[in-house]
Amino acid sequence: MAALSAQSFTPAEETEIQKWVANSESIRSGADGDNAGHLDALNAHLATRTTVLGSKPSKADVSLYETLAPVVAAWSADERTGEQGRPNIVRHLDFVQNSPVFELAVEGKVAVDQDDVRYVKPVVDAKAEKERLKKEKATAAAATAGGAGAAGGVAATTTDIVDRTKEKVKELAADAKEAVTGDNKKQQKKEKKEKAPKQPKPQPAAAPLSPCLIDLRVGHILKAINHPDADSLYVSTIAMGDKPNDDTTEYEGQVCRTVCSGLNGLIPLAEMQGRKVVVVCNLKPVKMRGVKSCAMVLAASPRIKEGEVDDHKGPVELVAPPADSKAGDRVFFEGWRGEPEGVLNPKKKIWEMFQPGFTTTDSLDVVFDAGAVEALGKTDLGKLVTETGGVCTVQTLKGATVR
Repeated sequence: MAALSAQSFTPAEETEIQKWVANSESIRSGADGDNAGHLDALNAHLATRTTVLGSKPSKADVSLYETLAPVVAAWSADERTGEQGRPNIVRHLDFVQNSPVFELAVEGKVAVDQDDVRYVKPVVDAKAEKERLKKEKATAAAATAGGAGAAGGVAATTTDIVDRTKEKVKELAADAKEAVTGDNKKQQKKEKKEKAPKQPKPQPAAAPLSPCLIDLRVGHILKAINHPDADSLYVSTIAMGDKPNDDTTEYEGQVCRTVCSGLNGLIPLAEMQGRKVVVVCNLKPVKMRGVKSCAMVLAASPRIKEGEVDDHKGPVELVAPPADSKAGDRVFFEGWRGEPEGVLNPKKKIWEMFQPGFTTTDSLDVVFDAGAVEALGKTDLGKLVTETGGVCTVQTLKGATVR
């Protein structure tokens, strides 16, 4: 996810941004007296989105954060994640105050306990729910029909009443005969055995938290060009060991992905040609100014100190895999080897969770510092290596941020 200052927006996105900025101002002023309605609408909107626009940061996220930080800080745990709570607003606020893409120097962050989840919406069995609604509808229809019958009963003739009485007598006689002969077939036919509601399938066990969930591989840039509609972006054609699929194309006889990188002006275009890089392969593809980007190139930049603002002027250095590595070679952090997920779920924020631990050492090795990820409860340091043990490095940047 590119930083906020590097983003550009379509007219439709600008309209969406202005709408949520206006909502933020309405909540802040309380002028229309419907803050609960605005908050419920925002919570529902964020249920399937990382940011207000989906996955792209904007000033609307910052405006909402500035408005809602003191509000959420005063919420109880039930107001945050209870059955009537607004957990998506809490998740969004925590993401904005901690993610470097918003370029905020937040002092006094809102304390968010990610483990304190008071309510999880139960799984609804679709078939049982359909049967329930069907029964409710039938009951309502019967009540309506009964009311209509009572209203029209005044007009019933004596003949109608007599006929209905005769029919009732016949039914009672038939029931008596069945009771004497033991013929209860009719009764068995009427009684339908109720099927037990189908039990929902057990959810698969969640994969243990680990940076190995991120699919890191060696990539070989076969071609890099300037983005036709974005001055800050390169568009690279990179081989990374894929089989043909909807996110690949063929170039010079190799299966490749198209990747947009915000490196224009930071790394000369000539240095992008033909070089080996490390790529993140299981981020959800996104369109960047009309070009579908299907991976991300890892690069290092100086770590921003507390109170400083990232001006995106560099320097920036690409992470270099060992010289003998090949396109598609798996790359992993020592001590954290495992199977990556197919495509990272943006809602789980796996990349955002582990990226703060991606850094470089004084010896210019790229490493994962587990101490930077509080949820792991560890302080291990593992080098970024290939299957053969070769270490991925940078040229000069020590203690850098890698992303």
